[in-house]
Amino acid sequence: MSLRDIKAMLPSELEEYFRQCGERSFRAGQVFQWLHSGVRSFDEMTNLPVSLRNDLESGFYITVPELIEAHVSERDGTIKYLWRMRDGAAIESVLMEYEHWNTVCISTQVGCRMGCLFCASAIGGLERNLAASEMLDQVMFSQYASGKKVSNIVLMGIGEPLDNFDEVLRFLQLVTDSSGINIGARHITLSTCGIAENIDKLADCGIQLTITASLHAPDDETRTRLMPGKRISGVDALLEATSRYFKKTGRRVTFEYALIEGVNDGIYQAKLLSEKLKGTGSHLNIIKLNDVPERAFKPSSAERVQAFTALLKREGLTYTVRRSLGGDITASCGQLRRKLLN
Repeated sequence: MSLRDIKAMLPSELEEYFRQCGERSFRAGQVFQWLHSGVRSFDEMTNLPVSLRNDLESGFYITVPELIEAHVSERDGTIKYLWRMRDGAAIESVLMEYEHWNTVCISTQVGCRMGCLFCASAIGGLERNLAASEMLDQVMFSQYASGKKVSNIVLMGIGEPLDNFDEVLRFLQLVTDSSGINIGARHITLSTCGIAENIDKLADCGIQLTITASLHAPDDETRTRLMPGKRISGVDALLEATSRYFKKTGRRVTFEYALIEGVNDGIYQAKLLSEKLKGTGSHLNIIKLNDVPERAFKPSSAERVQAFTALLKREGLTYTVRRSLGGDITASCGQLRRKLLN
C-alpha cells in the first residue's frame, strides 16, 4: 500500500478518516494543528497515543522540504530559498521584508509550461505540479528558517498557479483555515499569465484573494510572441475574465507589465495599453525586466521607461513602477534553480 500525503488533507477529510478508523473526531483537529505547526514526524505529536501515531506512520507521510541554499540580499534583506522536495525536485521561495509585514513568494509547479520568453522558470518546461502540502511547506519553513512571521503570500514563484488549479485551490483552503496558519485570503495574491476559464472558476469559488495578471503587451501579436503558451488567453479575453472576476468578488485586479527594450515599450503601445485599461478599475504595475542570461530580451532604458509612463500619466491611467527586491541574489523566479540544474 502506498503512503498518503496527510498534510494535503482538509480538516473534513481528516475527520472522515478518523471516523472510519473508529477514533474520536477531535483527533482530526489535533493532527491538523500539529501538521500546520511544522512537525517533521508523527512521533512529535505527543498528545496522540503511541498506537495511533504508529498507525498514522504506517499509512501516511509528512512532507518536509530540505533547505539546499539560502541567500540574503545585502541591499534589502530579501531571502531566497532553494528547497529540495521529497522526490528530489528543486523549487524556490522568496521572503520579502516590508515595513509592517513579511511576504513569502511561493512556487506552484516544478518548472513551467507557459513558455514565456523572458522568464527563467519556463526554461526546460514543466516537470510536475506541486501538491498543496508542498506549497504550504514553503510558507511554514520560510518562517522557521528566517525566524520571521509571514503575514502575506504571493503565488508568483516558479509555475503558473492556474495551470495547477485543483492543488492551488486546496492550498488556499488549507492556509486560510483558522486552525492552521490562518492567513486571510485578502492577504494572498495569485499571479497568472492569464488562463481566462480558470479565472472564472476561481471567481466562482468565492475566495477573497487578489489576482495579478501578467499582461506585458496591449496587443495579441506582441503578447503571443512573448507568452506563447497554448493555455494563455488573448488580451481581450483576459480583460473580460478579469472584469468578471472583479464584479463577482469585488477584488481589484492588478496587471503586470515588464518593459522590454524595443519589444513592448513603444509610445504606440503605451497609447493602446491606456485605451485597453481605461475605465476597468484595475491597477497597472510597471516592472523592470529581470536580466536572465539565457534570454535575449533586455530591460528598457530609463529614457524609454520615462516616455512610456509619461504617456500613461497623461492618459490618466493608475500605475506604479514597482520596486525590485533581491536583485543581488538572483531573486527572480527560476534563476537559482537554473544554477543548480546546470
